Amino acid sequence: MNNSAQNRLEGRNLCCIRGERVVISQLDFTLDAGEALILKGPNGSGKSTLLRLCAGLLSLAGGDILWRGAAVEKAPEAYRAGLTYIGHLDAVKPVFTVAENIAFWSGLKPGAPRLGAALARLDLEDLADLPAQFLSAGQKRRVTLARLAACDAPLWLLDEPTVSLDHTSTRRIAELIGDHLAAGGMVMAATHIDLGLTNARTLTLERLPQERLP
Repeated sequence: MNNSAQNRLEGRNLCCIRGERVVISQLDFTLDAGEALILKGPNGSGKSTLLRLCAGLLSLAGGDILWRGAAVEKAPEAYRAGLTYIGHLDAVKPVFTVAENIAFWSGLKPGAPRLGAALARLDLEDLADLPAQFLSAGQKRRVTLARLAACDAPLWLLDEPTVSLDHTSTRRIAELIGDHLAAGGMVMAATHIDLGLTNARTLTLERLPQERLP
């Protein structure tokens, strides 16, 4: 992983408001190269919101997210080029084949996609030419996750990555994440599954009172 020693994601005094409700308030965190930060907390505590904030998909109401010591808003395109975000819903185009779906999303990142390696890592080689509309829920999830193996991004943001996966596929994803961390990568994940990661810390979020803002 290039420049792994310089990679740090940091949140300082984060605040996010959605639907006139404060979802995240005064939140701090750090994530360094080779580490995983596992998000825990009840439904509505802001786990998905935090991931989307770090992915640049939501706006902060306060605080700063820093990458390599600089606020991400100063160089958002360079920051997003170095991350892969996987939401809890699968972004799979039904008329594209499995290989075309992986190539499409991976093609948005710098460098040539490692399509063959991604298909093999997620056990999708036999399905490569099948239109995604014929896939099961678990197969669609593996297609979505194959983007992680297809391109080189130091920061992975994962929202319930093992949803719809069987035991074998869950083990494959845990191994993929473990290899990423061993290479100096970074992972922030909301998951209720114990992935057996050795270099992982837990960030527990609390559901805030639901009073509306004045």
